Amino acid sequence: MRIDLVQNDAQAKEWLLFPLEIYANDASYIRPLDNDIEDVFDKKKNKYYKFGDCERWLLRDSNDKVIGRLAVFTSKKWKNKQPTGGVGFFECINDQEAANFMFDNATEWLKDRGMEAMDGPINFGERDKWWGLLVSGFEEPLYNMNYNPPYYVELFENYGFQVWFNQICPGMTVEQELSEKFMNLHAKYDADPDFSARHIRKKDLDKYAEDFVTIYNKAFAQHGDGKALDLRQAKFMFAKMKDIIDEKIVWFVYHKNDPVAMWINIPDLNQYFKHFNGKLGWWQKIQFVIMRLRKVCKRFVGVVYGVVPEFQGKGVDAYMIVECAKVVQPSKRYLKYEMQWLGDFNPKMLNLAKNLEAAEVRRLRTYRYLFDRTLEYKRHPIL
Repeated sequence: MRIDLVQNDAQAKEWLLFPLEIYANDASYIRPLDNDIEDVFDKKKNKYYKFGDCERWLLRDSNDKVIGRLAVFTSKKWKNKQPTGGVGFFECINDQEAANFMFDNATEWLKDRGMEAMDGPINFGERDKWWGLLVSGFEEPLYNMNYNPPYYVELFENYGFQVWFNQICPGMTVEQELSEKFMNLHAKYDADPDFSARHIRKKDLDKYAEDFVTIYNKAFAQHGDGKALDLRQAKFMFAKMKDIIDEKIVWFVYHKNDPVAMWINIPDLNQYFKHFNGKLGWWQKIQFVIMRLRKVCKRFVGVVYGVVPEFQGKGVDAYMIVECAKVVQPSKRYLKYEMQWLGDFNPKMLNLAKNLEAAEVRRLRTYRYLFDRTLEYKRHPIL
């Protein structure tokens, strides 16, 4: 076996297309958009190249056949007790020796760059994309979510990777009745004229971007590694999402006209993109518009949820969720709802899913491998 560094267009194409061999007979696999993957490794588009280093590798057998691929990377943006790099975009035949060969080379590559541990499989970017190994719930993945064969779990764990944290994806059917607790909390706020809940209007996106920034910075920027979001970023994000936004599934709560809670959901784009075989040219864009008009997407996804500190734990979220349900459930526009993954280090968010009576749909897992095998291993701290 040998590893080839991806250095030209031909190798980049081999690296991009290799997963099609792994998933050739897997009906649940949805091929990611080529551009979404390629953008991760484009120095002009991925800001993480400003803070780190990245390589893509092809693993070949003695007959020169590709039998695996991997990306290895470092970033100064990741803060850990031990300097920690990452591996991601792992694909491999069901062969422990092949997997070990890639992991051994990744270990040496990261050691040479001062790292003392590696996380995987993760993204050379933010946690909202391509993060974690699927360990249960092997059904069609959400957009930009990792998907893999079940045997990958053994390949990682047999090498010595340990659980850093679990990523829980709760979900429910849209027709499911909300709990009596939710309904009682809703009634409390519904009777208070100081509170109102409303879904967004696309014509007022800039106003909702401002409200988003207010809630986000109060709820998240002061905790953990959260960083303040500026209005320019939010307006850009909302404008970029405009074509896919469904007004009826994006909600805000106001107290005396001050924004205090938000629930940002979007249609699951994979329900469209699974028909495109990785491409998004002009023809696919026309198909996308037609499918949107035909309402072929039956699953929507929770991407951001936040409540300002002074109203956390007081039931404002229940008020917002019931108001959304009053609009979404009768329309029968969607059949399923699923949240983006929640880390098991975040009990507050997991408790929200529990109160919502959402069941675990799938689980991903972020692993860590300490290079010094004599060190005590500790999991991700609880928030």
